[in-house]
Amino acid sequence: MAVIVETSEMLQTVAASVVAGVGVTVVFSVAIWGAARFVDLSRSERPVAAAAAAAVGIAGLAATLGAVAVGLVVMVG
Repeated sequence: MAVIVETSEMLQTVAASVVAGVGVTVVFSVAIWGAARFVDLSRSERPVAAAAAAAVGIAGLAATLGAVAVGLVVMVG
């Protein structure tokens, strides 16, 4: 008998998309948080804490761009 929908494969796809969607959203929000904290700490004349916040923001942005690149490679390849 022919199978119209592979339920297990569809559930794997749904789970992967939820994890990826939530993961990329959280990572990008960390990038935004780091940028906002950098601005606040720079105004408060706390250069070491501002540099740490900037590093967190840059890492979050790099992770977001990496996730987008992986997504493009998976979609095209």
